[in-house]
Amino acid sequence: MSTPPDPPGLRISDADRERAAAQLHQALAEGRITVSELEERLTVVYAARYEADLRPPLADLPGAHQAAIAASRPLEAPDAPAVVLRTGASTIKRRGAWDVPARLRLQSAMGSVVLDFCDTTLRHPVIDIEVDLGAGSARLLVPDEATADIDRVVATMGTVKSSVPSIRRPGVPHFVVHGRAGMGSVTVRRRYRLAGHYF
Repeated sequence: MSTPPDPPGLRISDADRERAAAQLHQALAEGRITVSELEERLTVVYAARYEADLRPPLADLPGAHQAAIAASRPLEAPDAPAVVLRTGASTIKRRGAWDVPARLRLQSAMGSVVLDFCDTTLRHPVIDIEVDLGAGSARLLVPDEATADIDRVVATMGTVKSSVPSIRRPGVPHFVVHGRAGMGSVTVRRRYRLAGHYF
């Protein structure tokens, strides 16, 4: 009796394909692959259904293989309910040493939420942040080595910006931001330093 084939592995999402495509575009910019190779590999990436399908087009690129596999694995799903930070038209700030939960939900009608994660201990490798913004704003200041995925934030008339890498790397904090920004804004960045002061 024949042995059934091994399962092909985890199914991947559109975000996983986009991460792999970004790795290929970066390789082109660095001169590691040609335009024709990019086109060939992108065809494979966008046809991929399982994590194993992403390995061949990325296998000979530094760090890309590991990043693709890490990206396609499900994130840790904390069981604890989300901690809700809610504001109407006022401002909520967290900075210094504060207890960062695994899950946060930020709700703002017209106010602002500023969360500084740089001077505290992050006990969870993945921080899940759901945003629910009307005309409010959320600004997330993350450590220099951190990564952040904002692909699942839906903006109607608002803005969503991140200046940090989106692909998760082992051993560094990773932020997953999702939800909606109606007329508001979501910004993820590192802290600026001016005259010895951070902001």
